[in-house]
Amino acid sequence: MAPPTSSSVIDGVLVQWGERLFYPSNRIVKVVPPRLNTLWRRQAAVIRRRIEATVTRRAPQVMVKVTGGGRGMGAIAAHFRYISKNGQLAFEDERGVVRRDKEALHDLAEQWRFGGSLIEETSPRREAFNLMLSMPRGTNAQIVLMAAREFAQIELKDHFYVMVLHEHQENPHVHLSVRAESMSGRRLNPRKADLHRWRETFAERLRGYGIEAEATRQATRGEGRRYEHLWQRKAREEGRLRTAPESMKSGETYQSSRMGALRAWAHIVGALMASDQPSDRELAERITSFIRGSTFARAHGREGNREVPAREPVRDVEPVVSRDRPGPEIER
Repeated sequence: MAPPTSSSVIDGVLVQWGERLFYPSNRIVKVVPPRLNTLWRRQAAVIRRRIEATVTRRAPQVMVKVTGGGRGMGAIAAHFRYISKNGQLAFEDERGVVRRDKEALHDLAEQWRFGGSLIEETSPRREAFNLMLSMPRGTNAQIVLMAAREFAQIELKDHFYVMVLHEHQENPHVHLSVRAESMSGRRLNPRKADLHRWRETFAERLRGYGIEAEATRQATRGEGRRYEHLWQRKAREEGRLRTAPESMKSGETYQSSRMGALRAWAHIVGALMASDQPSDRELAERITSFIRGSTFARAHGREGNREVPAREPVRDVEPVVSRDRPGPEIER
């Protein structure tokens, strides 16, 4: 029987592969000199907590997505009317001012039109981004609003924005429209890594109010659900949607990201299974069950009767730490 793997090696594997699962494209994994072992031990503890939240407690997943954006003031004002039910719902701006009625909506549109570079009635470029921040049914709607407010203050500072809480549908969510050009003249240009960071920020704000929330990627969970765009939802509600969108993702990128996540999980399971701590081995079993029950793993196993990789042999690894990788600017 092989001797149990040392805790330092297990922590190194957790950080090296856990970073890829939970913090993709935001970090670089580097070797850590022995004197920094306290740092990577703390990082390993963070990864363990995220694994427990995702695999054991099945913490609710936040949703932050870009639902569209206005190419001109006409489209922007129309979105204001839509999210506020033509002024019937309260809307809040970046100063924390809360208003409600058609006249206030008109004033808001004029502020955006002239609050920086002039926004013409129609424009060839996107002059605003429409976001939706959402949590599952049963979450306290006012806490969702407070968390969204803090999210906007952190991620969208120096921009005009307006938000409206919707709690009349299945799940509480906040519609947030942000002017693309900041007050200092730089433009918002969100990329995939930015959206992932936005989810992390929103989840963190919710946890600050005692709401369990996670921002684990679909690839990490082995899922591939495709969400409706706002225009598709509106068209469906009005009976105008001719072709229903595909409910699941597919394609080469989808396959590659899910297989990469499975390999990362396999390394983590292998390390935990080799531990002399029963709690580590129990966690490895829960991870294996979680992954084998995922949408992608089930489909992958059916194709050619392939087995889902569940364990990789543990190799001696150096303790590792991640450092921030300069990512794309949000504002350009």
